[in-house]
Amino acid sequence: MHIETLAIHAANPPDPVTGAAAPGIHLATTFARGEGGELAGDFSYSRAANPNRAALEAALAALEGGAAAFAYASGIAAIAAVLQTVGPGDHVIAPLDIYHGTRTLLKEFSRSGVRASFLDLGDPETLKAALLPETRLIFVETPSNPALQITDIVRVVEIASAAGARVAVDNTWATPVLQRPLELGADYALHSSTKYFGGHSDVVGGALVCREGDATAARIRELQWTMGAVPSPFDCWLIRRGLMTLPLRVRQQSANAGAVAAFLAGHDRVARVFYPGLADHPGHATAARQMAGFGGMLSFRVKGGEPAAAAVVARVRLFTRATSLGGVESLIEHRYRAEGPDTPTSPDLIRLSIGLEHIEDLLDDLGAALSF
Repeated sequence: MHIETLAIHAANPPDPVTGAAAPGIHLATTFARGEGGELAGDFSYSRAANPNRAALEAALAALEGGAAAFAYASGIAAIAAVLQTVGPGDHVIAPLDIYHGTRTLLKEFSRSGVRASFLDLGDPETLKAALLPETRLIFVETPSNPALQITDIVRVVEIASAAGARVAVDNTWATPVLQRPLELGADYALHSSTKYFGGHSDVVGGALVCREGDATAARIRELQWTMGAVPSPFDCWLIRRGLMTLPLRVRQQSANAGAVAAFLAGHDRVARVFYPGLADHPGHATAARQMAGFGGMLSFRVKGGEPAAAAVVARVRLFTRATSLGGVESLIEHRYRAEGPDTPTSPDLIRLSIGLEHIEDLLDDLGAALSF
């Protein structure tokens, strides 16, 4: 089935008892057993499994084309889950431009003996020189946060496979609508479900999808219920509902973002625009090859440094000043100030999450904010 059909129908049949077209929410924490101790159904305790989580995970696996999917209480919990597949003495490689929460988490894992190296994966050939005999995982984020660097997934997979390492791709910004890392050979696709999957800025969640249903996937399942970083039934229900409109939302947000990027690229107060849909973006050709669209996220640098960037963010009226992305409303953020003093992000960079408003209203708001 096409992704539009999967988004609606995967693991979402009418209720067999009531005939309800919309799934119910199963809030039970525990499930009854018979006199002999046998379970009445497939579930025993909601930390281990729940009907709403099972439906969400089946839908996520279908959308990403994976063998097994795991839902978590947050995106960072999903990232922690894939990092738990490595251990003391193992080496992980990650990109320099990466979500600051992932960078912080990798530093925390170093306390338990996991080594992490950060390098520019915009040129995958630099990966070869960084490989060690202990390298077990290559963590890719493409497009990256916040500079929208593009990494060639196929080439990274080739290099990693030759070295016996696995590849995890944070696919949050692209979603399976625009990019399918597992089909390109990656072992894991990760998401902050809070973003495009939920799509309405009203639920927090994370997802990890494995290409193979192997022993590692079984171990991830065991750790999921052992460590308990699972979403509530209602959160699973909200995210599953959000998936049904995912293809339509993502494509319109991508179209809006392309128009915003073109507008900013021609503005005399903008020093540089980071958006892979622009022909002069260093990763444009790679993005065009491995993506079905360029996404709803972009960043730009303002002439005048940090004070100018702060002034633009303060002057918008339609964009919401907030940290997140992927919702139906457009967000703006002075990323340097949001990440804190240890951030490598440029002080003059502004990050935009483009929503579903009319494009002329978005351009008018940005144009007015830049007229200072």
